[in-house]
Amino acid sequence: MKSTIAQVRSYSASAQLLMVNQFTINLGFYMLMPYLATYLAGPLGLAGWLVGLILGVRNFSQQGMFLIGGTLADRLGYKPMIIAGLVLRTAGFATLGLVESVPALLAASAATGLAGALFNPASRAYLATDAGERRVEAFALFNVFYQAGILLGPLVGMVLTGVDFSVTCLTAAGIFAILSVVQIRALPARRASHTDTTDGVREGVLRQWRGIFANRPFLLFSLAMIGSYVMSFQVYLSLPLEVRRLGGEGQFGTAAVAVLFAVSGLSTIAFQTKGTAWCKARMEPGRALTWGLLVMGAAFLPLLLASAVPVPDGGPGLWLLAAVPPAMSALLLALGTMIAYPFEMDTIVRLADNRLVATHYGLYNTICGIGITVGNLLTGVALDAARSAGVPALPWVALSLLGLACAAALCVLHRTGRLSPAPVEAASQTVTA
Repeated sequence: MKSTIAQVRSYSASAQLLMVNQFTINLGFYMLMPYLATYLAGPLGLAGWLVGLILGVRNFSQQGMFLIGGTLADRLGYKPMIIAGLVLRTAGFATLGLVESVPALLAASAATGLAGALFNPASRAYLATDAGERRVEAFALFNVFYQAGILLGPLVGMVLTGVDFSVTCLTAAGIFAILSVVQIRALPARRASHTDTTDGVREGVLRQWRGIFANRPFLLFSLAMIGSYVMSFQVYLSLPLEVRRLGGEGQFGTAAVAVLFAVSGLSTIAFQTKGTAWCKARMEPGRALTWGLLVMGAAFLPLLLASAVPVPDGGPGLWLLAAVPPAMSALLLALGTMIAYPFEMDTIVRLADNRLVATHYGLYNTICGIGITVGNLLTGVALDAARSAGVPALPWVALSLLGLACAAALCVLHRTGRLSPAPVEAASQTVTA
């Protein structure tokens, strides 16, 4: 921990603020969101389809607007978009705690999603610009703060929701309000390091987008990385479902699911920076990305092996079968993400040729967000098919093969040189054509 703190202090004050900012954003977000569905369906008594609609609107407004948010950040500056997103999320969370009508809840849910679309690309582009050649290490530290917020948020939310869900909402809104003030006062203004002009004339948005969509290495990389997000999301989808399928819905099931998140968060906090340093010293970024995806694919092998074990009727044997393989899978998913994430963020900057970085991050998030939606739908289909056909291994085989396929795609991109940045002249011709 001391070495991590020393590393953080070696960066500029603005980079440190962005890292703390991300921790606090995740703290506020995850103290509320895990309990929102229960609140909507319980105290408010909304139908299941309405709960799904409200949650879906939040996800759609975020994923669908990432490209817009990134574009605005490149054109208007990173700081205004970070502040706008924080203010919007303040209003959205406060509204969730104060209203009960469906239209107001839909509007608040959309606002919280749009907020993420505004500040996520801007904050990552800001950090990439500020860290310069130390981007990989900066994003490793960024992930430590990111995971710490995810780890602590639900615990704080559980305590506050025990009082009243509106208290959770208003506390989360207060956190974002404080963050907004801190960013306004302490975060220096920062714009893209490369201008968005050609021969002194500012390019139009559509022309910029055409240039980005013409960047084939970037698009191929984005498509290849979809699988990493589908696999990492299983900590929230298939792993908890597997725990509860075997362990039940009681206290044991709840505790075992909590262990999944604890394993994922604590392992990242403990090993992210050392793991990144080890990988950077021994392998190229493309190779590190390939290994990260391979580890993530291997994360489902413990569940695959456990599916061949007869399920005990009860007792310690059942508890171990319900808890240990999913926890091992969560640990391997965290390890794979630790390996890949810093190099993933750095590769986006390099493939963008350090130009319109926030817009590239925005499009990348949109592509991966669509992939997560489709991937989760197919994972749900595989889980249902596995239960109905009595073949519990099916989803774990499919997810392992997904990891292998994505790792193979990244290996090909790396070996063919498509993960290396194009020369500046060629990149400019591509963008301005």
